[in-house]
Amino acid sequence: MESKKADSRRDFLKTTGVAAAGAVAASLISLPKAHAEGTDEIKVALIGAGGRGSGAAVDCVNAGGNVKIYAIADAFEDRAKSAVGNITKACKEKADLPPERVFIGVDAYKKVLAMPEVSMVIIAGPPGFRPQHYEAAINAGKNVFMEKPVCVCPGGFRKIMATNKIAEEKNLKVSVGLQRHHQSGYLGTMDAIREGKFGDITLLRAYWNGDGIWNRPRKEGQTELQFQVQNWYHFAWLSGDQICEQHIHNLDVCNWVMSTWLKKEGKDWAHPVEANGMGCSLTRGYNGKDKQGQIFDAHFVEFTYENGTKMLSQCRHQPKTWSSVSEAIHSVNYPKGVGGAGQGPKVQFDNPYVQEHYDLQQAIKKGEKHMEGYYGAISSMTSVLGRTATYSGQIVKWDDLVTKGADSFPTEIGTWDAKPPVMPDANGFYPMPFPGQYKIPMM
Repeated sequence: MESKKADSRRDFLKTTGVAAAGAVAASLISLPKAHAEGTDEIKVALIGAGGRGSGAAVDCVNAGGNVKIYAIADAFEDRAKSAVGNITKACKEKADLPPERVFIGVDAYKKVLAMPEVSMVIIAGPPGFRPQHYEAAINAGKNVFMEKPVCVCPGGFRKIMATNKIAEEKNLKVSVGLQRHHQSGYLGTMDAIREGKFGDITLLRAYWNGDGIWNRPRKEGQTELQFQVQNWYHFAWLSGDQICEQHIHNLDVCNWVMSTWLKKEGKDWAHPVEANGMGCSLTRGYNGKDKQGQIFDAHFVEFTYENGTKMLSQCRHQPKTWSSVSEAIHSVNYPKGVGGAGQGPKVQFDNPYVQEHYDLQQAIKKGEKHMEGYYGAISSMTSVLGRTATYSGQIVKWDDLVTKGADSFPTEIGTWDAKPPVMPDANGFYPMPFPGQYKIPMM
């Protein structure tokens, strides 16, 4: 299941430069209908206009439906303006983004959600904001495409799961940017598992090992919150660390394999029941020059599923080391391990980043059920489970973390002067997790 490079949202930028019962009840009353089923135009608002969000907007248009990129919300003006230019250039008449529909600031998402003509939103800001943005979008009656991970802490997971239920009650369509679920080869592998070609699964392996990641130097006049949000990957409360932000793809595939084999779906999607692991930060937190960040360079986790099956997981950001983005299945029929089962069923687009938008648009048009929020949440929480194990150096139980784990995201961020959850010390260094000393945040 080696990940293939596609004309993804990243390539686009390279080429173009649980809610209170009363509140829940109120959200179900007198909301505008999200989309009139049929051939009506789908007006799309983008929340989070960085590389991932801008690319997702183009993928949405390239899916070929009757859509228009209609509004943008982003925390930063320069990023919003850049996205307007890039999306307009790539999408031409499918983009209609006058200045009055481009909103700036940490609360800009509220302004696009208040637009009754918008029937779908793409949520692609820093992952820590995802549960808040998703909850607000569903309460506003919008269909949703949201990037992964959908949460970076247990509190976020609980909010996402509760919001999924509201989305189902409203018959809203929800897609998550785990595009392998829309990729022919992966779909073919799951068909082969259902047909018994693999036999019993005995072991799973997952990898996201590669070079370093981007960082943005501190700008004069920035508040601490602005600096951290611009460098969101380097802060666990915003990204969840690499194991959540990128390695989730591979962990999700392993959960999908187990779910297919064990015939689980929806809220019962298969997931590990415990994890133990190890990790380290050799350069990420203490790089001497920029003095920024608090995430690990590497994670290794042994996950255990309810039936005892193990999943071995690696992710790493270190230059000049062995690289692999892949998954492998060991089974009775493939004891040495195999990456997949060949070509799968025919799909509309070879590019899974476009196919996932096509499938969402078709569900909106036809009024069919489309709910990816549950497996998106469970696989995101699997990543959180692994990170908690590597940070702490302890065996961490799923049930304990899900029910008692704390929410790492602030209740509300209204202005750039708000204090983020982590602050640098007098020398500019941020607190780093130290296995054996790290205390798991619990309620």
